This record gives sequence, structure tokens and C-alpha cells, in this order.
Amino acid sequence: MTTASTPQSAPASVEGGVATKPAPAKTRSVTAGTPIGRFFTYVGVAVIVIYCLAPFYWMIVSSLRRSTDTFSNDAIPSPASTQNYQDAFASGNGFARALLNSLIVAGTTTILVLIVGTLTAYALARLEFRFKNLALGIIITTSMFPVITLLVPLLQLFTDIKWIDTYQAMIVPSMSFALPLAVWILTTFFQQMPYELEEAAQIDGCTPAQAFRKVILPLAAPGVFTTAIVVFIASWNEFMIALAVINDASLKTAPVITSQFTGQFGRDTPFGTIMAAGVLVTIPLVVMVLLFQRRIVAGLTAGGVK
Repeated sequence: MTTASTPQSAPASVEGGVATKPAPAKTRSVTAGTPIGRFFTYVGVAVIVIYCLAPFYWMIVSSLRRSTDTFSNDAIPSPASTQNYQDAFASGNGFARALLNSLIVAGTTTILVLIVGTLTAYALARLEFRFKNLALGIIITTSMFPVITLLVPLLQLFTDIKWIDTYQAMIVPSMSFALPLAVWILTTFFQQMPYELEEAAQIDGCTPAQAFRKVILPLAAPGVFTTAIVVFIASWNEFMIALAVINDASLKTAPVITSQFTGQFGRDTPFGTIMAAGVLVTIPLVVMVLLFQRRIVAGLTAGGVK
């Protein structure tokens, strides 16, 4: 009579007189280190990059089309033309002056926000007082109000104090929206820094102000730099307030001037010229991010792990 054979298991090993079972066989899993894992990683990164860059690429392509090819769907303009860029800088558009206005507004806003935000964040991080977390929550809540709901009060206020058609009418509201975010980001950086650093500096003869300037600020440079980039980009792209409070063409910023481009007959929309202006407005931001990407990444990730 035959008996059914059963699969034999691996013999148990004996260590120190005690039988131990063999380790179970390892199953292969798809991880980032395997060829399949790397393949899916590269595919995912490629999809994200294409999704993010496709609109900018199409804007560049549209800016290089001739006026007769405005509605063409070709991926590459043929033939390419720089006429739209020449039209963007035409004397009647005032685009060059608008770029300077945007630089003045965004640069001034960034400097003021960094000065006020750094001092405020340092105080919130180091001082202990009642309702500190509530105060920090109120600060970040103030940035959540839609801009459109504040336009009417701002117009009334700026009209009464004669701020219409002035740079401060654009800078002060931009600060009110950028400052809460700056305070929130910088408070996190200051909180992660041990207070012993300042104590050691004061033992060596530094005053509290010198300890803050010579010890804390250099260590918080990634956070300060990241905050500056975020604030500058937000101020550079600001549109609603600049459109509402500025009537003088010589003070309008680049986004506002771009939206008001007129065509050859004053009624048609010059899509190619608008696309060219959009490329010119975006290029400084792209170059800035590419040049300082390491600092930006360091600033965004610092404080994430203790």
C-alpha cells in the first residue's frame, strides 16, 4: 500500500540544545531600490514634471507664433517669430515701466515683511505669556480672508487718506497678507533652536540683541531665505489690489498692464503679446527658484525632524 507523500519541511536547527525553526522564505516586494520600483518612480516624477511645465511650455510656444497662427495647435511654432515680444515692449503699452513697478512693490514688501516678521516670530518663539498659541492662531487666520471682501474698505480708506495712485497703496495690503505666513514659518524655525545657544553667547559677553543678530539669525537663514522667496513671489504676482487702487498707468504693475493690453484696433485681444508678457513676468521667478533651490528646499524641510 502506498502512502501519500507530504512536502518535507526544512529541518530545524539546534542551537545550544534548543531546536529553532528556520526563518520563513522572504517574499520580494516592489520597492524604490528594485528596477520595477525605480521605473515607477521615474514615471511618476515625469508625469508630475510634465503636468507642471506643460502650461508654461504652451505659453512660450504661443508667444512665438505669428499673429496669423494664433489659434494653431502645433506643438512647435513654425515659423517662430519674436514680434510678440517686440509688441509687448511697445511704447504705448508701458510694460517696461510696469516691470520696474512690480520690482519696487515686491522688493519693498519683502524687506518690510522680513523685518517685522522676524522680530515678531522671535518674540512669539522665546517669550512666554498667556494665550500665546491663540495669538499665533489669530495671526494666521487674518490671512484667510478673501482679497475681494477687503477691496471696498481699502478703497474707502485709501481715498480718505489720499493713498490712491501711490506705491504704499499696493505695499501695505500686500504686507497684511504676507506677514501672517512669514510669522508662522519663522516662529517654527526659532522654536526649534535651543535657548542654550543664546545663553552661551551672553556668557561670552554678547547682549541679547547681539546674540540674536550673531547667533540666531545665521542659523535661521534657511527659513528667512525661504520666507523671502515666498513673499516676493506672492507680491510679484499680486493683481487684485493693484488693479483696484491704481489708475495712473505709470504706476501699474506688470500683471495689471498685461491684462490691459489692446490689439491693433483697440478691441481685439492680442493673445500672442499677452503670452509674451506672461513669459517675461514668469522668467525672473523661475530663474530665482533655480538659482536658490537648495536653500529653498533646506528652508522648507528644516524643523521637520528633530
